[in-house]
Amino acid sequence: MPLITSIRRAVRRSYRRAVDLSHPARSPLGSSVVNCVVYREGARQYGDGDVEDALRRVRKAGDGFVWIGLHEPEQEEFTDLAELFGLHRLAIEDAVHEHPRPKVARYDDMLFAVFKTVCYVAHAELTATSEVVDTGELIAFVGADFVITIRHGGHGSLGPLREALEADPEQLAKGPAAVLHALADHVVDEYLAVTDAVQGDIEVVENAVFSEDSGRGDAGRIYQVKRELLELKRAVAPLDRPLHQLATQPMPVIGPEIRAYFRDVADHLTRATEQLTAYDALLDSILQAHLAQVTVAQNEDMRKITAWAAIVAIPTMVCGVYGMNFDHMPELHWTYGYPLVLSVIAAACFVIHRGFRRNGWL
Repeated sequence: MPLITSIRRAVRRSYRRAVDLSHPARSPLGSSVVNCVVYREGARQYGDGDVEDALRRVRKAGDGFVWIGLHEPEQEEFTDLAELFGLHRLAIEDAVHEHPRPKVARYDDMLFAVFKTVCYVAHAELTATSEVVDTGELIAFVGADFVITIRHGGHGSLGPLREALEADPEQLAKGPAAVLHALADHVVDEYLAVTDAVQGDIEVVENAVFSEDSGRGDAGRIYQVKRELLELKRAVAPLDRPLHQLATQPMPVIGPEIRAYFRDVADHLTRATEQLTAYDALLDSILQAHLAQVTVAQNEDMRKITAWAAIVAIPTMVCGVYGMNFDHMPELHWTYGYPLVLSVIAAACFVIHRGFRRNGWL
């Protein structure tokens, strides 16, 4: 098996230098394998990191489990691992291709779970093209004595999560189900963190819309935040049903004690979903307010144009009459006739201008 052979060669090289296996950018066990660790009674068992040997030791001892972490494996690579762990044939295709929605599926005595991961993209200034939310995917195969996690995307490293679990041996001793709960809890916590961060962008566009110097270009930023919020909702909302299944329905590997933990995660997910729904409604209100402001501004512009057109119409009318070159016109041959007409035009324009100013048209 090419993957197993590459793992053994990489492990032999790792003896000559210290390597941080939990770091997402380093993969000494192969091109996609990030980590391979055996846990027994909640404690990490240090060994040579060989996947085949780790699984054999766990099954020979009859207790403990092996946790293998991968990052974007190719189908040929994962085929070897699937054969080693006896995964269902459909699992190979599911592991290497991204899924449109989170889900939980049962393959014999194994659970297959898909979570959508999210990450807030920091930006110096919110624009109409700013990326706010980046999404990825976390896949977990959970059996009686193994956990296989697969990440898709450039974020969502599980190194800190693994360290937190290792710091709580009592929880980790509950087996692979405890790892699945920790994964779900980690993903939902990220939902809450990103949701809180997005609130800051919503406040930015809200303040811009209701500020005195708000511009008509704010619509682009509102649509961008709404589009990114929609992407976040697509990751968060569909997870409700899978978590409900894990919390209430009998599942392989998941005991009654762990189901109570999943109910707590489901409560957190409900909070995130409610926040996103409220933010979406708020953005709709902000957009409607912005469009109303644009309409009012356009009406004010039209009133100003109409007022100036009315003022200009007076000299246009008078000059048009005198431009007909009739011989018998009022005061035509009078010395002060021309200044008198100009004075009448100026007085009429002043009166109309003052009336428009008084009515708020100018």
